[in-house]
Amino acid sequence: MSHSAPKTASDEGVIEAATAALGDLIIETKHAADEVTLTVVREGVAEACRLLRDTPGLEYQQLMEIAGVDYPDNAERFEVNYHLLSLTQNRRIRVKVRTDEVTPVPTVTTLWPVAGWLEREVFDLYGVTFAGNPDLRRILTDYGFEGHPLRKDFPLTGFTEMRYSEAEKRVVYEPVSLAQDFRAFDFLTPWNGPEYRLPGDEKAEPQAAGAPTPAPATAEAPKVVPAAGAGKRGGEKPYNTDNEDRKTSGAAEASGEARKSNEAKSADVGGRTTDIKEPLPDSSKVTRDSGEAQ
Repeated sequence: MSHSAPKTASDEGVIEAATAALGDLIIETKHAADEVTLTVVREGVAEACRLLRDTPGLEYQQLMEIAGVDYPDNAERFEVNYHLLSLTQNRRIRVKVRTDEVTPVPTVTTLWPVAGWLEREVFDLYGVTFAGNPDLRRILTDYGFEGHPLRKDFPLTGFTEMRYSEAEKRVVYEPVSLAQDFRAFDFLTPWNGPEYRLPGDEKAEPQAAGAPTPAPATAEAPKVVPAAGAGKRGGEKPYNTDNEDRKTSGAAEASGEARKSNEAKSADVGGRTTDIKEPLPDSSKVTRDSGEAQ
């Protein structure tokens, strides 16, 4: 099945050529998914890489990557994979060695100086050491970091927090301090949590033997007798709201004001009497605001 990776030359005959060149350095060979993998002796990895680089026909000149893998259940839990590229043959190959926490792997910085940073990365993330690396320091994690983050047993949570201290200008480790006191939750819903006793729940409770039987309900509905003095009272003035009372008194006052003579109106406001007569309404029911007056 074809894939999106760049096309390379066929790997036919590569394993045979590598086996002839490396000899006893090879432990296992595998060709799967268009990739050739050579598992070699740990102590001879630098020599195996040199032979793969310098042997005519193989010519894997370039080191592309060094990657670590962690298998905690294996006796040698770590794998170190070297990915090589042949620029002249247009082929790729993987060289693999196995090791544990304490056994170092020979460095290949003597073949490819770029391996210095790649080996530092594997050391930083997995804790694999490389014998002969002149500068084996952490490269991705911060100063003072403890542990190796890509190990399968590296704790993701714990009781120690890591943070950058602005005062000390470095990463510090401190015990975790919670912002609030510890609280206890019962995680119960209202249906299976506290019991709420409602009126009538006592009827659902089982009765003991010999308990009195409740009286049966009668067929006729009970009558409601009105209390003494209840009902409509005779001779009472109908109830009016405050707005209705103000409207009635305002209309009477306006009608009386309209029927005053001009002299009386002038005397009330201190104005001057004129000869112009104000028209009077024909009826006492006509007010200033009614439609007939307008």
